[in-house]
Amino acid sequence: MPGLAPTATASAPDDAADFDSALLLDSEGKRWRVRSPRHAEASTRLETEFMVLRTFSPAIRAELPFLLPSVAGTVRQGGLSTFVYTHLAGSTRSIEELSGCTDALAKEIGIALAAVHDLPQSLVNNADLPSYTANEFRQRKLNELDQAATTGKIPTLLLRRWEHALEDVALWRFNPCVVHGDLHEDNLLVDGDRVTALTGWTDLRIGDPADDFAWLVASNEQSFVGAVLRHYTEARRDKADSHLLRRAALLAEFALAQYLVKAIAAGHAEMTAEAEAMLKSLAEDIGEQDAADAEAAASEAAAAAAAGPVTDGGAADKPAAAGHPVVSSTPAVTVSAVPTPAVSVIPIPDAGADAAVTPPAGDAPSASDTSTAAIRIVPPAPTDAPEDSSSAGADGQPGNPDRSVESPAEDDPSAAGRTGLQDADKR
Repeated sequence: MPGLAPTATASAPDDAADFDSALLLDSEGKRWRVRSPRHAEASTRLETEFMVLRTFSPAIRAELPFLLPSVAGTVRQGGLSTFVYTHLAGSTRSIEELSGCTDALAKEIGIALAAVHDLPQSLVNNADLPSYTANEFRQRKLNELDQAATTGKIPTLLLRRWEHALEDVALWRFNPCVVHGDLHEDNLLVDGDRVTALTGWTDLRIGDPADDFAWLVASNEQSFVGAVLRHYTEARRDKADSHLLRRAALLAEFALAQYLVKAIAAGHAEMTAEAEAMLKSLAEDIGEQDAADAEAAASEAAAAAAAGPVTDGGAADKPAAAGHPVVSSTPAVTVSAVPTPAVSVIPIPDAGADAAVTPPAGDAPSASDTSTAAIRIVPPAPTDAPEDSSSAGADGQPGNPDRSVESPAEDDPSAAGRTGLQDADKR
């Protein structure tokens, strides 16, 4: 940059594996930010960001509730490009600091995320940047999971968990939109209760909006995450996505596998060991949570059984059929804990899906249900002997020739999750 005479420097938070960054103060009192890539892939990302920032016309920038960086100069150093950016007001805060913020700042974050996701998709398409449909995004994650599995360093519990979640097609029904793609606390500049700028535009694309929420689930304050989501939903022009936080939590977990693959590819032993340790810790936490959930579910079932027969809308009390657990009005499985790199493990937000309710024993199966679990068992009618209302059925329960055996509700996410893991164990 001709005429730039630095008089002071300071470190700047950034991804240390990819960039060297610094803040500069020049002789005229102006501030600048310098980002220098550590390898060719990081250099390509900076060049992509340069192209992305140029696509933001003055009209689009004026409509955004935050500022964007501007490239003031660039220099080629060997095969890598270093960029100098104009300084943006505000400072970064840790996720712990953000989680204790006021509702006003939570609203600012939610509005900023909504503004990104409501950007015109032509912005991405005209720049020839990546664009994925919902199914393409899910398939891409499945391919990444296969790649991570080949390392042999992913705990089996996590592989089964992620595979089952990625095969749950209903979870991945979302409307693709413009996403920042690399959003985290270091790319969010804050001044008081205001979001002043978003930086790090190296991965802009059309894809899953949950990508930009993955960093938020690292917060130990669920009220903060809920406040951001509420303000985000109110500000979005698109309809609410009921599975957004569930996918964000999964993506936050899966980021550890991606971190491991990246470390191995770079031949970085220290990063590899760190990734393995975090994956092991995550698997242990999920295993403990699953055990606690199973114990809680057993206690709840025992308490329900001890409470006696259930009255069905004023009808006569009916004892539960053998092998039919009492289904509560809430999911039998709570969500498990999720860490992200360099942060503590926190709970995944509640799935929010309604739990299945076991139909009354006398209800007929659906005409479209061809599963063997839905077959009605009808004992043969007696020919000469008088009807004995006190006789017991073949299963030891009070006689009820109309009783049918029902399978767990197919749309119960907790039941499906556990069944999927059992099937995976058998395979």
